[in-house]
Amino acid sequence: MPNHPADTLTLVADIGGTNTRVALADGVTLLPDTVRRYSNRKFPGLESVLRQYLEDEGGIDCKGACVAVAGPVRDGVGTMTNLDWTIDRDTLRRATRAEHVSILNDLQAQGHALGLVDPENIRSVIKAPEASPQAVKLVVGVGTGFNAAPVFETDRGRFVAPSECGHANLPIRNEHELALCQFVETAHGFPAVEDVLSGRGLERVYLFLGTEEGDAYEKSAAEIMASVEADDDPRATETARLFVKILGTVVGNLSLVQLPFGGVYLVGGVARHIAPYLDLFDFDVAFRDKGRFAGFMQNFAVSVIEDDYAALIGCASHMHNIYP
Repeated sequence: MPNHPADTLTLVADIGGTNTRVALADGVTLLPDTVRRYSNRKFPGLESVLRQYLEDEGGIDCKGACVAVAGPVRDGVGTMTNLDWTIDRDTLRRATRAEHVSILNDLQAQGHALGLVDPENIRSVIKAPEASPQAVKLVVGVGTGFNAAPVFETDRGRFVAPSECGHANLPIRNEHELALCQFVETAHGFPAVEDVLSGRGLERVYLFLGTEEGDAYEKSAAEIMASVEADDDPRATETARLFVKILGTVVGNLSLVQLPFGGVYLVGGVARHIAPYLDLFDFDVAFRDKGRFAGFMQNFAVSVIEDDYAALIGCASHMHNIYP
């Protein structure tokens, strides 16, 4: 027998570059006991992940399904940036047997979660004057990849614009950052923001610093952050410092593009792990380092969302607003 009543709940999924999280939601309320995590490398595609989830949940018959993909979505087709998967509405409908389906970019889902995340899971990094409820917000994802999306409050509801800004050029402010760009370009043919501001980017910065010192060797992102916490590897500390500086520069640039007087929200696994070091390594200084606009940058608050399930909440909110 199914574990849940038919046609009452919504299936929501957050498909990252490494893992897929799937859960059920009742309206905008995520059901914590239904959250399951699947390793993507064990499945040929999302359809098989969702079928496995439905089986694990006792054959649930959902009224709706919404998935957030780490990659661009165009005309209802989501393409993963760091995984050889695609998903469209017909496939999602077939996999879940849901009447209503939707596919979002993962940062769009994070944008739809704003206002629903428990305040205890939001870490303040930079404070700013209080803004109106209609003010633009900005979510910035730092995890397996990098991306950002503006959040607009309109008369017809919330609109979260898709983006793939993680594939734009890295900013260059000095000779050291130019050398980093050239190091990335040699390996990948193009120095994208995501090639530095991501989990694998952290590893690349560590290797770059070692190459500069004539003592190059690799460490995983987890090992780097463990060394920063233990303070047992000066190169790891310098890696985090450079990472935070470039993050501040990029997030500051995006803030000038979007004018998020309603706040900037950093999301993603890497953002959560680097959050304790943003103050220590002067994120705020890099964020506001905009010449004559340095004072204007004080209008933008920055926070870190430390809820691992925010994208799932956003999917539930999006579906509830469309199909209440």
